[in-house]
Amino acid sequence: MLVGERMSRPIVTTTANVPIPEAHSLMRNNDIRRLPVVDEKGKLIGIISDNDIINVSPSPATSLSIWEMNYLINSIVVADIMTKDVFTVEEEETIEKAARIMADNKVGGLPVVREGAPVGVITETDLFKIFLELMGARDRGLRVTVLIPEKVGELAGLTGAISQAGGNFIAFGQFLGEDATNREVTFKVTGIEEEDLIEIVSPFVEKVKDMRIE
Repeated sequence: MLVGERMSRPIVTTTANVPIPEAHSLMRNNDIRRLPVVDEKGKLIGIISDNDIINVSPSPATSLSIWEMNYLINSIVVADIMTKDVFTVEEEETIEKAARIMADNKVGGLPVVREGAPVGVITETDLFKIFLELMGARDRGLRVTVLIPEKVGELAGLTGAISQAGGNFIAFGQFLGEDATNREVTFKVTGIEEEDLIEIVSPFVEKVKDMRIE
């Protein structure tokens, strides 16, 4: 799965000389939390977030009058508060690379660029939706988490035995185990009873950690 297949679009952008209230209105009207900043050629030069705007807004405890506050906030433009060193990703990159960039740099979203121009945004919400699909969270079935040995052929044996017994996989995911000798596997199946599944998987797993219908 590539970033371009799951990014949010069309892209909403602003320019560096736009006053902060105008940029804030643009974000509210489009229900977005991040606003890429482009130059006159449409190339990405920065980004602002709703937190950036909150940080420059006057405190409720200020002694300034409403007119003074309005004058102050309107004198600040996007260029004054935008982040210039922007983490980006290209639309042909994988979803997992985008997720790694976001996690490693503690950012909630990335502009997606093509030849330096933003064409979309991939956010943590987009990744959560993909995770729901990956784990079959919207489909009812028997959800199982097991610990399997880190050995060649163990996973093939497990999935093959379930399929031969009539189980239909809705979702499947592999995760780090308790140590280097094993892996945690979570899957969701239909077409097989809980009691039968326990008997089927027992020869292939070290432990059945969880089993439930959901």
